[in-house]
Order: sequence, then C-alpha cells, then structure tokens
Amino acid sequence: MVKDRTTLWKIVILAVLSILALAAVLPLYWMVATAIQQPTLTMQFPPEWIPSNPTLDNFRRFFARPHIWNWTLNSGIVAVIVTTLQLFLAALAGYTFAKKKFLGDKFLFWLYVGSMMVPDQVTLVPLYLLMSKLQFLNTYKGLIAPGLAGPFGVFLMKQHISTLPTELLDAAKIDGCSEWAIFQKVVLPLSKPGLAVLAIFTFVGQWNGFLWPLIVTSSSSMRTLPVGLTLLQEEVPMQFALLMAGATYAAIPMLVVFLAFQRYFLEGVTVGALKG
Repeated sequence: MVKDRTTLWKIVILAVLSILALAAVLPLYWMVATAIQQPTLTMQFPPEWIPSNPTLDNFRRFFARPHIWNWTLNSGIVAVIVTTLQLFLAALAGYTFAKKKFLGDKFLFWLYVGSMMVPDQVTLVPLYLLMSKLQFLNTYKGLIAPGLAGPFGVFLMKQHISTLPTELLDAAKIDGCSEWAIFQKVVLPLSKPGLAVLAIFTFVGQWNGFLWPLIVTSSSSMRTLPVGLTLLQEEVPMQFALLMAGATYAAIPMLVVFLAFQRYFLEGVTVGALKG
C-alpha cells in the first residue's frame, strides 16, 4: 500500500513538473516558430503552431537592418569584459572574505552584500552623474564600469570558497607559495563550479541589460542589442515575424554560454547541499 502511494506521488510530481517545463518552453518555441513563419500569417487566428511554409526570409530582413552588427558587437564586448573582470574581482574578494581575517571583515562583507537590497533605480541618477563627470557617457567605459563590482558575485564566491579546506591552503603556504600563487594555482582551479555559475548569471544579465545601456548611450552606433531591438520595434511596428527573428538571434549567445558551462553550473548550484 505504501509502495503504491509512493508510486502515485512520483507520477503526480512528474506530471506537475512536466506541465511547468512545458509552460516554460512554450514561449521559446512560439518565438522560434514565429521567426520562421510567413509574415502574413503571424496575425491569423487560430495560429499555426507548426509553420506550414517555414522561411528564413525574416532573418534576412532582420540582418539587412542598419546597426544590427554594431549592436551585437557592443553587447558582446560589454558582456565578455564585464563577465571576465567580475569573475576575477569577485573571486579575489570572495577569497579575502572567506579565508582572511581582519578588523571589521564581517561588517564590511554584510554591508557590501546588503547593498543588493537597494533597487537599481535608486542609484541611476547618482551613477549617471558620476559617469558624466568622468566623461564616460556614450562610451564602452560607461557601459562596462558599473557592472564590474557586483555584490552577488562576491557573496557567491565567498560562500563557495568557504567550503575549500583551509588545510590545503596552509599546505601550499608551507610549500613556499605566495598569496598570489595560492589564489591562482589552488583557489581558482577549485572554484570552477562557482565561477561557472557566476559567469552564466553575469553574462546573461549583461547581454540582456536594457535600462542602463538605454540611459548611458545616445548614438545608434553605441546601442546594445536589447536597446536596439526595442528601437527596431518602434521603427517596424506590428512586424512580429521580423521582431521574433531578432529575439531568436539575441537568445542564441545565452544558450551557447549555458551549454558551455552546464557541467560546472550543475556542480556549482549544489555546493553546500551535501556534507561528508
């Protein structure tokens, strides 16, 4: 009887998870299906869930628009640079907070992490004024600088590095390793799962960033892809096939990054879940 109930609960849970997974995947499927659909059929009702005459013409028209490659390049430069530098800075700060003791270390850590509770909108005006005084407006520096020091990254890396055995670091110090050598040759290699999680979150956040790039840039050549797609929506209203082609194109790098770091990501999200 107990075994039957357990089996029934497993079936129910599997059914619920399947429904939730379908609900999550359905918008993505509809985006791709609309992108390869004939433009004249996007507004028909009932809609065609499986396009009868798929076409890539929507992508050709999308790439024929001006500044598409500029927007892509800008998004790529910002996302890659911010991700790379934030991984290094977050790992460095996380290592310091996790393994080094100094006056006020806990206070400084929680003060910095507590800044995550401050909405981004609150800091927009002072951040814009700071970028203006530094003459970073409408430049890569203005797009990149605010994303370098993320409290979430420091918190994540501190929690991950805290799980590393202190005895291992002490052994490396006894062998004559400097602090930089310990960080570079011991801490970083053992922190790959945490770094992978942070890399995915940071890259996706920067690639999808909209509000700050919209505010800090003024010329079309400096816009990022999300901002450019919004402007494109104003230029070609109601052309849903073209817009969905752009959205599908913008989603590809995020999918590639996730697949590239998937193995480390699965390890990273389970750090601390098991002991022993």
